[in-house]
Amino acid sequence: MKTLLLSLLTAASASAALVEKTVEYDQGGTTLEGFHVYNDAFPGKRPGVLIIHQWTGLTDYEKMRARLLAEMGFNVFAADIYGKGIRPQPPEAGKEAGKYKDDRDLYRARLDAGLEVLKKDEHTDATKIAAIGYCFGGTGVLELARSGADLAGVVSFHGGLGAGDGKAAAKGGVKAKVLVCHGADDPFVPADELSGFQQEMRDAGADWQFIAYSGAVHAFTQKMAGDDNSKGAAYNEKADRRSWEHMKLFFAELFGG
Repeated sequence: MKTLLLSLLTAASASAALVEKTVEYDQGGTTLEGFHVYNDAFPGKRPGVLIIHQWTGLTDYEKMRARLLAEMGFNVFAADIYGKGIRPQPPEAGKEAGKYKDDRDLYRARLDAGLEVLKKDEHTDATKIAAIGYCFGGTGVLELARSGADLAGVVSFHGGLGAGDGKAAAKGGVKAKVLVCHGADDPFVPADELSGFQQEMRDAGADWQFIAYSGAVHAFTQKMAGDDNSKGAAYNEKADRRSWEHMKLFFAELFGG
């Protein structure tokens, strides 16, 4: 009983040690508003994780994931791609996301801006940074990898896999290790896009992993997607749990421990 009580108190203390704040920053004259969180129970610099949001912008969902990572000891920054106050709902969300999918240079500029905020933070070990992203953000972290960003690794959760015109990874140009967590029944990623991505990674000589979860469609980590697979996007508890564990194993390989 004493051991259990001590464990509970330790967990509560660690949770209470989270420090979080909203961070305004600029890219190309546009004000962006990200979310920073870390656990001050961990001393000194620590590995950083950049989070890229899904198509409705930076929401409580990404903040929840950021807190989970901070509790594990990471310094976490959830970036804002769209701009302060731009948090669209469908169908406007699709139009907003489309602006960046159609303009990969702009998308990469916004991604790089968020990465710079994380790199420059005093709690970040700039030699140990990973990026994760969901849906639209999963596409985003793959863009970071394709661009040759100086990252230890990236994790895409149910993201689009296609490269923009002229934006495929160059041979030897992918510095980050790549983990793709994919819904095996995702109707929004056609077979040619999937095979094209895998061939792109082979041609680039990248260090990549691709895990497909049976019975999972798009947005399988997001409870707000509902539970109706026939809509093409739905939550899948098993795939959510498994992919989070696969991410943690990936991070252990990247950072040790």
